Amino acid sequence: MKIYTKTGDQGSTALFGGTRVPKNHIRIEAYGTVDELNSYLGLIRDQEIPALEKQALLAIQHDLFTLGAILATDPAKAILKNGQERLNIPKITAENIAFLEGEIDRMEERLAPMTHFILPGGHTTVSFCHIARCVCRRTERLSVQLDREEPLATEVLMYLNRLSDFLFVLARKLTFDLQAEEIKWIPEKIK
Repeated sequence: MKIYTKTGDQGSTALFGGTRVPKNHIRIEAYGTVDELNSYLGLIRDQEIPALEKQALLAIQHDLFTLGAILATDPAKAILKNGQERLNIPKITAENIAFLEGEIDRMEERLAPMTHFILPGGHTTVSFCHIARCVCRRTERLSVQLDREEPLATEVLMYLNRLSDFLFVLARKLTFDLQAEEIKWIPEKIK
């Protein structure tokens, strides 16, 4: 199978189910940003971080492929007239969301409570986490926009919201593990 098909040379692409849409369609923007996020998670996983966090990131990367497949599916072509699913696309479930919540709780056990906003940075690996968190928030915003046009399963938006929380806590946990400085944002008085 060749990697190039030439079918997108005029600026369109196919969704799962065969529907062709422009490459700048909100659905393409949403799942393309999931792909970007997944790539950043791979970058974080390639760093010198604890095995538990590597395992969690790998599980999340698998979830993001599922989420991307959901976003890449034309909802009009996903269900047959008899109500059965035409495409065998996995789902994001309450269990996937509970996994993120459990990981957040596990990591927070060792962290001091937050008293201020935190400036991104302190260590390259921590900065990668903050970049991934921002990409996750962009993914969430695009998915919310798509949901307004073509409703998504509520678990999709819940998962993205929880994932950005996970990435924030991961940044804090790795700051602690790497003995990096966590810089608090303390607004100065305006003169």
